[in-house]
Amino acid sequence: MKDKIRRNMALFPIGIVMQLTELSARQIRYYEQQQLISPARTKGNQRLFSFNDVDRLLEIKALLEKGLNIAGIKQVLEMKHEEKRNENMIDEKTEQKRRELTDRELHELLKQQIMHANRPGQTPLNWGELSRFFH
Repeated sequence: MKDKIRRNMALFPIGIVMQLTELSARQIRYYEQQQLISPARTKGNQRLFSFNDVDRLLEIKALLEKGLNIAGIKQVLEMKHEEKRNENMIDEKTEQKRRELTDRELHELLKQQIMHANRPGQTPLNWGELSRFFH
């Protein structure tokens, strides 16, 4: 998670981004006008770009070199964004199911221990401590 935060931090002024991407300031401003990127702004209205913004600009540059126009680039980037959103949704659902399964298994284990607590050779559960396992 920390890497995600670092990659979204607005750090670079347009001059540095121009050197990193070999794009002109006019090209970068044009891509912003076309809503392909959205850099942060300082109080003085200076653009500050993140690592993700630089990556996006390099991706735009590569797509232009392959012959795509701005409309095509918008579609490609939108499809990638949609895929990423779907992946995140699937990951969240999978994690939630994993937690539910684990809770369900724990609940079943506790139930079995309670039912068999008085059998010889098994240590009975302390009934006062069971409340921490149930929500």
